[in-house]
Amino acid sequence: MTAATTHADILNPDVYVGGVPHATFERLRDEDPVSWWPEPGGAGLWSVTRYDDIVAVSRQSQIFSSAAGIRIEDMQADELAARRTLMELDPPAHTTYRRLVQPPFSFREVASYEQALRLMARALIADVRTHTSFDFVDALARQLPMRVLGKLLGVPDADGPWLVSRGDALIGNSDPEFTATPVGVADTDAYRLLPFRSPVSMELFAYAAEQARQRREHPSDDVISLLLRPTRDGAPLSDDEFKNFFTLLVAAGNDTTRYSIAAGLQALLEHPDHLASLRDDPALMPAAVEEMLRWSTVTMHFRRTAVQDTELGGRAIRTGDKVLIWYIAGNFDERRFPDPFTFDIRRAPNEHLAFGLKSPHKCLGEHLARLEMRVFFEELLPALADIRQDGPLARLRSNFISGIKRLPVRVVWA
Repeated sequence: MTAATTHADILNPDVYVGGVPHATFERLRDEDPVSWWPEPGGAGLWSVTRYDDIVAVSRQSQIFSSAAGIRIEDMQADELAARRTLMELDPPAHTTYRRLVQPPFSFREVASYEQALRLMARALIADVRTHTSFDFVDALARQLPMRVLGKLLGVPDADGPWLVSRGDALIGNSDPEFTATPVGVADTDAYRLLPFRSPVSMELFAYAAEQARQRREHPSDDVISLLLRPTRDGAPLSDDEFKNFFTLLVAAGNDTTRYSIAAGLQALLEHPDHLASLRDDPALMPAAVEEMLRWSTVTMHFRRTAVQDTELGGRAIRTGDKVLIWYIAGNFDERRFPDPFTFDIRRAPNEHLAFGLKSPHKCLGEHLARLEMRVFFEELLPALADIRQDGPLARLRSNFISGIKRLPVRVVWA
């Protein structure tokens, strides 16, 4: 368990640079599972930290809506209209847009990518075999999701690093290392109508518009082409909807899997017995991936807004109240996971919340993320005779995304 204080400010992004404040979340689960938090510059919010309560909120979109935004920040009507994606829609509108882009992310379709992903992973590992010390995140964890994202979008491989750097600025919009205009530090009012309040969105909008122009002239079967097709009601996405959706895919399509891979390796480095077990018995890998996902819980929370008076965990929730569902807290709830602070690659059952369990907003890319992680570690571990951490890691400054930015390692290749 990291960040041992039991009274950390869970809304402060600086707290997470030292690790997730698990001790505080544990205290909240025990003493105040639906707790009220004053919010600097805002109206305040409820933090939901027990697994069962998180699931209840997730499954009741008719009471706990996504339409007012999924991040902590309050947005005016013009901001919501300008920045809306499927994430800020409730069913049935959410379902309509989700179906538009669902096909390449379905379980069956993703399964067909395995051989191509395996070849990518092997090539990446071959590229770093001449090095014995390197940053694992930059050299490997970042690379595979980046290349997969490019293939799905149908964009040139050469554009991948540029796209990912822009995605970093969006997802890491509170980290000064990733953006010159960190939210909460710099004045971002000029960008309030842009996704993530980031000027980088304008660069991605221009790129998306050019990609759309190319697909209209030469349609393909990639995700960009899918987004340009009419929805089931016959209406295509508007230009703004298309650009926002594209920006969301760039932001979410690389960072979350990269950080899950990085956290997975860190967990194995801290538990060498499990690393040895996986090398001896690769059949354990699917269960190990699920434990890595629970352990890392990269997307730490989403926000919902109550659209009617209700009750949750013995608390009276009023219409308009913001409600944060803390997946990172629910995934370490001892009421659901025996001995939750033990990393256990044999954990079963393991119905974690890393993708949003059985809810309308369950992660679109869950099957792809699982496959990328499984294939990556299946290819990496046999290539290693030894691997050790070779210096301090660096974490993302964010109360939204739990990410390892750098993880230096020293390896002996097999």
